[in-house]
Amino acid sequence: MDGSSLELLLFLCATFAGALVAGLSGFAFGLVAASVWLYILTPLQTATLIIAFGLIVQGYSVWKLRRALDWKRLWPFVLGAAVGVPVGVTILTWANPAHVRSGVGAFLVLYSLYALFRPTFTPVKAGGATIDAGVGFLNGVIGGVTGLAGILVTIWCGLRGWPKDVQRTVFQPVAVATFVMGALWIGAKGAITADIVKLFLIGLPALLAGTWLGLRLFGRLNEAGFRKVVLVLLLASGIALVV
Repeated sequence: MDGSSLELLLFLCATFAGALVAGLSGFAFGLVAASVWLYILTPLQTATLIIAFGLIVQGYSVWKLRRALDWKRLWPFVLGAAVGVPVGVTILTWANPAHVRSGVGAFLVLYSLYALFRPTFTPVKAGGATIDAGVGFLNGVIGGVTGLAGILVTIWCGLRGWPKDVQRTVFQPVAVATFVMGALWIGAKGAITADIVKLFLIGLPALLAGTWLGLRLFGRLNEAGFRKVVLVLLLASGIALVV
């Protein structure tokens, strides 16, 4: 990012939009922001800022939900992420990030189209903690590579058929844990630069404003509306990542 007025405006607009969507749906900050950021920032800057801003957005929401958290439901996802994040950060250092993002985007497009055109399905009950831990591991790998820490867990919560409030008490805490682990691993590799810190401070007001507005709108969604919002966001974000 060279500091031009247009690029700065795009950065701030994408930050606000991502925070608004995250406050409304409980996820997708990185998906929305990255669809614009990747045109003006490097992949490493994008991943690092997604993690930094994501910690604030998701952390605030998790704090508000803290009394509803079910640790027995959460621990397999967090344990899996603890193994997956360092794998993802390691991949980020040598793999072509564009290929990884395209793969994630294609997966999101296929899943969201399938779910949108097949509105009813039998919730997944089998697997228990073992499958949940596996999903947490893959989610951690994706989070380490792209900074997108809640994609698979969000999808998995939907496949489990949990109500929207239960889904948020799972995928948001898992995303926060994944963000923390990702920040520690990226920081350990010396990837946090002065430019990234400057962008973080510039974007913070837009982030807070978008989060506040999104949380205000969340209570107006019913179960069907919440599901449609999540799937449409996944579809749009997947297309943006592929294109």
